[in-house]
Amino acid sequence: MNGRPMPCSQEELGSLFLFEKLAPDQLARLCREGRVEEFAPGPVYEEGDPATCFYVLLEGTLVLSRRIGDYDVETNRSSSRGVYAGAFQSYLGDRLRQVYNSSLRVLEPTRFFVLPAETFATIMREWFPMAVHLLEGLFFGVKSAQEAVGQRERLLALGSLSAGLTHELNNPAAAAVRATSALRERVAGMRHKLGIIAASPYRRDTLEALVDLQERTAERVAKAADLSPLEAADREDALSDWLDDHGIGDGWQLAPTFVQAGLDTDWLDRVAAAVDDETLEGAVRWLNYTVETELLMNEIEESTTRVSVLVTAAKQYSQLDRAPYQVTDIHELLDSTLLMVSAKIGPRITVVKDYDRSLPKIPAYPSELNQVWTNLIDNAVSAMNGTDTDGTLTVRTARDGDRLLVEFRDTGPGVPTEIRDRIFDPFFTTKPVGEGTGLGLDISWRIIANKHNGDLRFDSVPGDTRFQVRLPLASADPHPPQEPS
Repeated sequence: MNGRPMPCSQEELGSLFLFEKLAPDQLARLCREGRVEEFAPGPVYEEGDPATCFYVLLEGTLVLSRRIGDYDVETNRSSSRGVYAGAFQSYLGDRLRQVYNSSLRVLEPTRFFVLPAETFATIMREWFPMAVHLLEGLFFGVKSAQEAVGQRERLLALGSLSAGLTHELNNPAAAAVRATSALRERVAGMRHKLGIIAASPYRRDTLEALVDLQERTAERVAKAADLSPLEAADREDALSDWLDDHGIGDGWQLAPTFVQAGLDTDWLDRVAAAVDDETLEGAVRWLNYTVETELLMNEIEESTTRVSVLVTAAKQYSQLDRAPYQVTDIHELLDSTLLMVSAKIGPRITVVKDYDRSLPKIPAYPSELNQVWTNLIDNAVSAMNGTDTDGTLTVRTARDGDRLLVEFRDTGPGVPTEIRDRIFDPFFTTKPVGEGTGLGLDISWRIIANKHNGDLRFDSVPGDTRFQVRLPLASADPHPPQEPS
């Protein structure tokens, strides 16, 4: 968009902090090769368009914004004379894709000094050749370093999570393998016992009654209620006495299995009523195989379900099959992260979830928010593990004005006063060598502040440290009406 041409004043340019050290002939060249334009309220250029001009504010108010998904997020608003925007990296030439990395609009009639990108690049190389070399090295060096340390941080986190996930997956998988092996033995025993029963002189009605009891036994196993240790012990004693009284040997070995299945002496009375005394023991032991088989299948189902839950959590955590930016349920992200780091949290720390489930979904980068949650949880756990007492990690969500609050509260010793001003600094860490990179909080802050236009802060006293993330609330509608330009 072009503005209304206006006269260029060397004196006005020289009063700006950007140009105050330039010689009169240099200011004259700027006025000669550049121009002054006044823009009416509205857009000046759009993010992603070819970067053709370098803009310096002379008078008025500008707003810079970045496009995040379907939303325009304001990144800067200023009325300070001399602030600049646009093609300010044109001196890097073809080594950088020369497009506007943000959108610029003005809120009132605003004057800019406008310099074509090619002219700006030429002037920079002619007037400040050493500075250009230094800036090039700084730009590409910092970019390379950020990519390297960011990748390193992600790899460290991935290694830690992979170890924890492997441990978490191994437990239910091993349980399923054990249960499957035991199930094979029980099924073989059941076939053997069925052969014995078939060879015995059971009447048809007796066999029908046993089959009916077998079906009802399986149903009771599925509905078995949890008993307290005292209740279970009392019921085992009663069942052992019943089995002993009816001449069934080793009743104390059968009783715990029957109790686990929710069976009692009334059920055994029904079995006894269905068969005669000579075949009672065979019938009881056959039904015991049924009970054990059902319990083992329950264990396999629970184990494989646990594996499925963990895989789903890993998928949710990594967001591998989802768009980088999307409307997201914060609680799903928190739950998947807590599950992924559960091995690291350990048994000494109690996790309390204090969620406000009425909060709306928000536009965000889910995988990057999961990285923030991981860093904050890891720091809280490390702080509490450094004490001799058990700890509590409280994860709370709430509405805070026009923002969504996510708070991580731990009962650790707190952040020492002397380092509070440094904890967000890159490479600063209090962890032992090899256990921390010092980048977790720095990366978290950049993800929250730069990518989500949010806020990350903390408050700490011994026994109560709270890291608080505030994110903009937005409609769950993926195509909200845009703010008029």
